[in-house]
Amino acid sequence: MFIDEAKIRVKAGDGGNGCMAFRREKFVPRGGPSGGDGGHGGDIVMESTERHNTLMYYRFNPEHKGERGEHGMGSNCSGKDGKDVILKVPVGTSVYDMETGELIHDFSQPDERIIIAKAGRGGRGNQHFATSTHQAPREHEMGRPGEERALRLELKVLADVGLVGYPNVGKSTLISRISAAKPKIADYPFTTLQPNLGVVSIGEAPFEQSYVVADIPGLIEGAHLGAGLGVQFLRHIERTRVLVHLVDVSDASARPDPVEDFKVIMGELASFGHGLDEKPMIVVASKADVANPDKLKKLKAMAKRKKLDFYEISAVTGLGVDKLKYAIGEKVFALREAEKAGVAL
Repeated sequence: MFIDEAKIRVKAGDGGNGCMAFRREKFVPRGGPSGGDGGHGGDIVMESTERHNTLMYYRFNPEHKGERGEHGMGSNCSGKDGKDVILKVPVGTSVYDMETGELIHDFSQPDERIIIAKAGRGGRGNQHFATSTHQAPREHEMGRPGEERALRLELKVLADVGLVGYPNVGKSTLISRISAAKPKIADYPFTTLQPNLGVVSIGEAPFEQSYVVADIPGLIEGAHLGAGLGVQFLRHIERTRVLVHLVDVSDASARPDPVEDFKVIMGELASFGHGLDEKPMIVVASKADVANPDKLKKLKAMAKRKKLDFYEISAVTGLGVDKLKYAIGEKVFALREAEKAGVAL
């Protein structure tokens, strides 16, 4: 089950109380204060990992509490510190404070670790309050409470390429042809109900390179307002480097104008924001084996006017698929190198 959003409550461990005690040893009639300190509580730590790809665990386990520190004891014995609680989240998870809406941290790399809720400090025992004029102190500190927070976790898949377009334009079929991904494919709208990731390999070992493609569930007009699957999956293409926009040019499409289809999807990307409509894009005429010549010509002319790369493919027959696969790879690898060099393409 793919779950990309969860709400949780975390409570770091409270500190243990400091102890009030006095030495009562034989032949030590005035031993003085010997109250130990309370132990510190356990922090709530969040760590990113590549071993998980969903937030399902947190959907069904919404509360997490750190261990309390033990209380101080006599004979100057300090209490034991509480154990930290480590919460593993998938790479690509953003953590928000539910009360303020503030972004606390964005886990974009594996093995990142932050303290999401700080533990309470242990209280001091009465041994710390002894002075030359106050030799039998009865003061001691209580442990401090641990931090408590309500958090919203939001997962955005990490992929180099995002496949976008209307439902049933062939996105799932394409990703199944160029990678080992096995998405559900059927002849009805919204077959894909969750993003599918596929790794595409290019070249031969040891010079083999690869990139990750995300098949985003089909968009329709008004998606940014919640129509269809709404914004539920639009956020998954925020991190992609390249968008591949598939447009159905066959007569089987219920929509007569492929250019209008392109404009509608671009409008949804622009309305969602985050610069989705400004990402490098490749326009793909899908189902070219049964293409309507007029639709194909019209879409190709539009791509030429906008100076966008254009390819014709049939994911069913394999027409143009390899050519598109290598073209996507070239663009992705160039963008990676540009990012490393700090150059904007």
